[in-house]
Amino acid sequence: MQTKELRSKTADELKNELAELQREQFNLRYQLKSMTLHQTDNVRKVRRQIARVNTVLSEKLKEAQK
Repeated sequence: MQTKELRSKTADELKNELAELQREQFNLRYQLKSMTLHQTDNVRKVRRQIARVNTVLSEKLKEAQK
């Protein structure tokens, strides 16, 4: 998901997206440790997507405080 798409979402939607990504990251790490993960680049993609969501979420929270 691109940053533009994330910025159009509400804070609650972003929190739900973040929770979903964190679950996916956990599952990928589990697969990686159990040697069943075939596409290891997904770990990196999910980690970066989590960072994007956190960035946009913090921007929205700062904007709401003003």
